[in-house]
Amino acid sequence: MADSKFIAIGDIHGCLHSLKSLLGKLEKYNDRRFIFIGDYIDRGPESKGVVDLLLEFRKQHDCIFLRGNHEQMLLDALQKSEFNLWLTNGGRITLHSYDTNERKMDIPEDHLDFYRDTKIFYDTPEYFFVHAGLAPHKTVAESIEDEDEHAEFLWERSHLNAPETAWEKKVIFGHTPRLTPLKREKMLGIDTGCVYNSMGYGVLTAVLLPEEMFIQQDCLD
Repeated sequence: MADSKFIAIGDIHGCLHSLKSLLGKLEKYNDRRFIFIGDYIDRGPESKGVVDLLLEFRKQHDCIFLRGNHEQMLLDALQKSEFNLWLTNGGRITLHSYDTNERKMDIPEDHLDFYRDTKIFYDTPEYFFVHAGLAPHKTVAESIEDEDEHAEFLWERSHLNAPETAWEKKVIFGHTPRLTPLKREKMLGIDTGCVYNSMGYGVLTAVLLPEEMFIQQDCLD
């Protein structure tokens, strides 16, 4: 059943208590595959706690963890010493949750493995799951084939203003916060800005597929 029924969960950004409450609301759907859309860390207060929870959650549930641009920035800081972009986009708060800093980068190995093992996308016959989006003028298959375009899967926003897309299936994504989920013929945007509670967003969203039913949790962090 998990091969055809999914739960996709939007950007968490260190909002541990919000995530715990949302997962509690989803307990009745535990026979499904859970697709986490990326951006587990940064900006919110409990990035380490979020990853701890997800590592435990996957022991009992069928999970796919996608990479967000914030996980990529952390990896670039570790692997390429490219710190500035990450630190100015919430990385310092993440390091604080690990009780470390950019000079030590003392992050548990199982957490580093979690970040490294995240997937750039997850493709199924009916859906394409990705953190940010993909080029609207190409089919999903064309974008997958063009490996040079994969980096844009973590940052893409051009599809949001495209009058139509060439996509042959529905694309499920996060990355760009909205007050309500974005629902169009070929796209579902499920980042409702949980971490941006003070800016009028403040909701963590999951979507049940194929029903396209939204289950939400107001920010508790």
